[in-house]
Amino acid sequence: MKNKPKTITMDSSILDSINSPEDLKRLPFESLEALSGEVRKLIIETVSERGGHLASSLGVVELTIALLRVFSPPDDRFVFDVGHQAYAYKILTGRRDMFHSLRSKGGISGFPKRRESKYDFFDTGHAGNAISVAAGLAQARCIDRNAHKVVAIVGDGSLTCGVSYEGLNQAGAAEKDLIIILNDNEMSISPNVGAMAGYLNRIMTGQLVTRFRDEIKNILKNLPGVMGRSIYSMARQLEDALKGFVTPGRLFEDLGFNYVGPIDGHHLKHLIETLTNVRRFRKPVLVHTITCKGKGYCQAEENPSRFHGVGPFEIESGKVYSSGGPAPYTKVFGDTMVKLAASDPKIIAITAAMEYGTGLAEFGQIYPERFFDVGIAEQHGVVFAAGLALEGYKPVVAIYSTFIQRGYDHIIHDVCMQNLPVVFAMDRAGIVGEDGPTHHGVFDIAFTRNLPNLVAMAPSNEDELADMLFTALKIGVPCAIRYPRAKGAGVDVKEFPEFIQVGRGKVVKQGTDLAIIALGSMVGAALKASDILMATGVSAAVINPRFVKPLDRELIVNLARSIGKLLIIEEGVLAGGFGSAILELLGDEGLTNVKVVRMGIPDEFVDHGTREELLSDYGLTSEGIVMAAYNLKSGTGLMNFTSSGHGLGAIPH
Repeated sequence: MKNKPKTITMDSSILDSINSPEDLKRLPFESLEALSGEVRKLIIETVSERGGHLASSLGVVELTIALLRVFSPPDDRFVFDVGHQAYAYKILTGRRDMFHSLRSKGGISGFPKRRESKYDFFDTGHAGNAISVAAGLAQARCIDRNAHKVVAIVGDGSLTCGVSYEGLNQAGAAEKDLIIILNDNEMSISPNVGAMAGYLNRIMTGQLVTRFRDEIKNILKNLPGVMGRSIYSMARQLEDALKGFVTPGRLFEDLGFNYVGPIDGHHLKHLIETLTNVRRFRKPVLVHTITCKGKGYCQAEENPSRFHGVGPFEIESGKVYSSGGPAPYTKVFGDTMVKLAASDPKIIAITAAMEYGTGLAEFGQIYPERFFDVGIAEQHGVVFAAGLALEGYKPVVAIYSTFIQRGYDHIIHDVCMQNLPVVFAMDRAGIVGEDGPTHHGVFDIAFTRNLPNLVAMAPSNEDELADMLFTALKIGVPCAIRYPRAKGAGVDVKEFPEFIQVGRGKVVKQGTDLAIIALGSMVGAALKASDILMATGVSAAVINPRFVKPLDRELIVNLARSIGKLLIIEEGVLAGGFGSAILELLGDEGLTNVKVVRMGIPDEFVDHGTREELLSDYGLTSEGIVMAAYNLKSGTGLMNFTSSGHGLGAIPH
C-alpha cells in the first residue's frame, strides 16, 4: 500500500477514561458531545488505515452512547443487525486499545463476535436476523422470569429482508418486553424531527402518560354494555387515524408494537430521555431514529455509498489508496453484461443492494428498464428471476457467494426443479478477506454441484469469465458462475466472448509425474508451482477443469489411468466440494489405485485477515502446492491437505 497516511494524534482525554459502559454512565452529560467527537476521530483514523465500514459506523455514534448510557450490557442483551455499525460499540465496551487492529489477522473483527467480548451477545454479518434473535431472547427471559432488557439495533436497509417481517410478526403477537431501535439513515430529517418532535416523544413515552392512556382504555372497555365498547372503539380509531397521519409508524402499531419517533439520532438529550422512558415499557416497542450516514466526515456524508465499505484512504481528501472501482473479475463481468445486452434485449440484471459491488452500475444506467435492485432480499431476487425466465427473459442474478446462500431453497425449488434459464453470478467466491467468516464464499461449490439441471463453472482468468457468461446465457438451463475477489490473471479480454463446450476441461500444461487439477482461481498458483517443480526435475501437468458440474469425466479418468497421481485444489470447502466430486467419479469408475491429495478449506469457519494471509494459512499458494506435490510424488501425501504444514514434509533441496 503506497502513501499510507500518518496516524493522527488526537486529544482523547475523555475517551481514554472509558473502559466499560459503567465508565460512560459516570460521565457528566456535558462531556458526551465531546466523547462523540473523539469516538468519530478514532473510527476515521483506524478505518483510513485498515479499511472497513465507515459511513454506517459514523452515523450511530450518538445512538450508541445513548444506548450504553441507558442500558447495561451484557446484562441487557444487545443484538446488532448486520453489525457493520458496531465500531463505536466496540470502542466503548473495552476494546478501545485494540481498535487499531480492526479487521487484521489476530485483531478484532469488523462485526460483533461472541468470542471477542462478553458485550457481543450474538455473531452477526448478514442482514435481517436481529429481530428474530431478539424475539427468542425475550421469550427465554420471560420463561426464566428475568428482568433484563432485550434491544435489537436494526438499520432501515434490513427492513427489505423478509425475515425481518417474520420476526416483527411473531414478536408483536407475542407481546413480550422487547425494544427495536430502527436506525433510519436513508431519508432526510423531516420537519417533525426536532425540538417539537422530541418534546412530543418525551411526553408520549413518559411513565405517567403511558399509565394514564392504558387506564383510560381499561375504563372505556369496562363501561357496561354496547356504549363502553363503542366509545373505546371510536377512541382507538381516532388514535390510529392520528398516528397514521402524523407518523410513519402505523405499520408497526398494527404489528403490535408501540411506535416512538421519528427522533433525531444525533440529539443526545432527546435520545437519552426517550430511551429512559422506553426502558420502562413492558411491551414491544419500536424507536425510530433518523441518522446521517457518515456523520462528522464530510466526504462520507456526501458519498455514503462510496464509504460504506472502503479500503485505506487519505483522511484529508478522502482519496482511496487502492486502485478503486470494482475488482477486475467484477469489472469484466459488468462490462460483459453491457456488451451482451446490446445485442440481446432479453438479458435482465438483478442484484440485492449491491449495484456497485457487483459491477452492474453501468448496466443500470444504460439499461434502466432491464436492471432491478431488489434490496437486501436475496430470496425474492431468485424467485423474481424465475418469474422473468418463465416469460422468455434471461435473468442474471449477481449476488455475492456468501449472500446467495440465503436463496438456496429457491434455487432448488423455483429454478433448478423447473429447469429455468437463470444465471447466478457469484462474486466474492472463495476467501474474501477482512470481513471474516460471515463473508467468505467457500460453500458454493458444495451446494451447487449436487443440484440437478444446474451447470456450475469457475473461470481461471478474466477472459474465461466473459466466455462463461456468454455460454451460460446461450445454453438455456440454470447456471452458476463463481469468481473471486481478486486481481485476476491480467489477461486481455477478447473483443467478443466465445462459446465454451459444456463439461469440457482444458490441459493448460503437460506433465508426466503428477496432474494438478486446479479449479478457477487456483490455476494461476498451480502454473507457478508447476514451473518450480519442473526446475527440480518434477513434471507436473496442470488442468483447468472449468466446470464443477458436469465434470469432464473423460479427461479426469484418462489422467487417473495414465499418471495415477492427482493433486486437486479448490478455493472452497473440502467437504462435498470439487475434490469430493472427483473422488466419487474415480470410485464409480473402479479406479481404486489412484493416489489423490485434495487441497482446500477444512471443516472449520475461516477467520478474518487479508486474502493473501488466509490463502497462505491453508496452503493455497504456489509454495503450498509445491509442498503437496512433493509429498504426493514421494508417496507420503495420501491425505487431504487441510492447513499450512499439515501432513506435508519439507521441500527437498
